[in-house]
Amino acid sequence: MSEHMLPITMAAVTLIGIMAGYRVAFVLAGSAALFILVTDTPVSFFKLILSRIYTNVLSNWLLVAIPMFIFMGFVLEKSGVAERSLKGAQRALGGTPAGMGISVLVVGVMLAASSGIVGASVVLLTLLALPRLQEVGFDKATSAGLIASSGTLAILIPPSIMLIILGDQLEVPIGDMFAAAIPPGLMLVAFYGTYLVIKTRKLRMKEAPTKTPIWRTLIDVGPLILLVLCVLGSIVGGVATPTEAAGLGAFGAIAIAAAYGFFSVPAIMQSARETVSATSMIFMVRIGATCFSAIFRKVGGDEAIFAVVSIFGDGPWTILFVVLGMIFLLGFVLDWLEITLILMPIFGPLVAGLDFGNGLTPSQTTLWFAILVALNLQTSFLTPPFGFSLFYLRGAAKNQLSTNEIYRGVLPFIALQLLALGLLIAFPVIIVGFV
Repeated sequence: MSEHMLPITMAAVTLIGIMAGYRVAFVLAGSAALFILVTDTPVSFFKLILSRIYTNVLSNWLLVAIPMFIFMGFVLEKSGVAERSLKGAQRALGGTPAGMGISVLVVGVMLAASSGIVGASVVLLTLLALPRLQEVGFDKATSAGLIASSGTLAILIPPSIMLIILGDQLEVPIGDMFAAAIPPGLMLVAFYGTYLVIKTRKLRMKEAPTKTPIWRTLIDVGPLILLVLCVLGSIVGGVATPTEAAGLGAFGAIAIAAAYGFFSVPAIMQSARETVSATSMIFMVRIGATCFSAIFRKVGGDEAIFAVVSIFGDGPWTILFVVLGMIFLLGFVLDWLEITLILMPIFGPLVAGLDFGNGLTPSQTTLWFAILVALNLQTSFLTPPFGFSLFYLRGAAKNQLSTNEIYRGVLPFIALQLLALGLLIAFPVIIVGFV
């Protein structure tokens, strides 16, 4: 194990820096710079790192889709379009306590498919749905779990920023990533809905619900659904690239806001400013992760990770479960972006070269692994103590929910996600059969 001390030390220093609260991008780049100095890395290696940064980050046209999808989400949120759709769905499906819960779930899916921004989805659902859920008899823990898990669907259901970055790291076409993520996303929605029906079967409405005309629901919800279908359909159908579809989504969000009479220059400018901030964070982390990955491999990081994995066995299924287990555990303390950018260049080629005996080609195996990782990383948004959705929920709810209630509420939904992950491992056709 002594020959692996250098990469282990590098990983430990990086983890300590992140846990200490320093900016992730600077920790990754700083760790790379530090270990360049303490090793015998030649000066020419700096040119290789600069070349990787330019090739993988600065000149990667696929990443242009990220700011436009983020902008689309912010416009829908700040213009009030997302809020109107949420209220419309609540009125249409809120005839029973279960219907009210499912309406929150359905709107979570629409927000996920229209923006891909977890923070915006969780905060918006908290502000609008938490009072309504408690009015119809939901306990605080179940309300918290439903809102957090529904909002977190934004990380899995296309057009997800995570799917774009994950596909780029594993060299999987983004159209295939989007198509393969739809069945698992719908599976989670079905699991959540079934759980809500069982959980609320004894609840009764305190007052008779008011009926909403179908035309009103179509006006409130229809444009957002149409936008989602156009964006996803153009990518999955091969009509447009992800970058072109992202531009369509950004323009469509502005057009819908204008059609509803919600268009305003201040809202557009605020959305643009927040888009620049979020995009800058993602790209800085990518640059830092590129530096870290290059030096980590140079000091023997690949061999160290393979040695750790081989401790548990060298069978393909053993390696898969160890890798997924490591990602799940890291999700307790790290964000999905760091996990994706640091580990996928290492784990991706390792898993792609394995034969699981399930009849998948190497490219299908990579796609299958990518979606397994995506669902695994989605779970990290809900796992205490550092699940980001829990932070968003706690902040938006203020004093309405305690930390204990939030933790208790998300546990059943985490169990459902792990159940879905197990089914996807056992039946890969759920993923690759629709691509």
